[in-house]
Amino acid sequence: MVVRDLGHVDYLPTIEAMKAFTQARGVETPDELWVLEHPPVFTQGIAGKEEHLLAPGEIEVIRTDRGGQVTYHGPGQIVVYVLCDIRRAKLGVRGLVTGLEQAIIAFLSEFGLVAEADPKAPGVYVSGEKIASLGLKISRGSSYHGIALNVNPDLEHFGRINPCGYAGLRVTSLAQLLGEQCPSQADAAERLVEHLRSKLPLQ
Repeated sequence: MVVRDLGHVDYLPTIEAMKAFTQARGVETPDELWVLEHPPVFTQGIAGKEEHLLAPGEIEVIRTDRGGQVTYHGPGQIVVYVLCDIRRAKLGVRGLVTGLEQAIIAFLSEFGLVAEADPKAPGVYVSGEKIASLGLKISRGSSYHGIALNVNPDLEHFGRINPCGYAGLRVTSLAQLLGEQCPSQADAAERLVEHLRSKLPLQ
């Protein structure tokens, strides 16, 4: 498996690069994790409804091909795109989702945070507040898109949408929960990747 730290990158070119990678990969192509941060952007999944965009303002809205409704990406958030051959890994979509959620839950437990997944609303929650979102696309037996974990983003931006299509859903972050004990983004990303390695049969 290959881990690529892409830094701060625009959304659309990154999505196009993931599509190209997925279309070109063969049976021996290693799985990859792309770790990155996007500038502020709202993204609408394939079933996204305009009613969930409340007041996007100056932030660009981009339609994309992942599952789910609308979410926000921006500075202070760790995005990990999971380019995995799920057939080779003998994972169904549900197995991949569960593995991603369990990796985030295990990561959060390092900081004494008790988190849980919600089968009706994919993602990870602490005391009912969403701290990580999840959206995937499966093409040719392989996944792309992935997860977004809130380290220290501007949470006000989530108030401009119904996050993941749920009106009134509260969103939190590591910084809000941990205060001065919040890890740096680089440290959090490194530790999160280790949990992803342990929970997913990536090759």
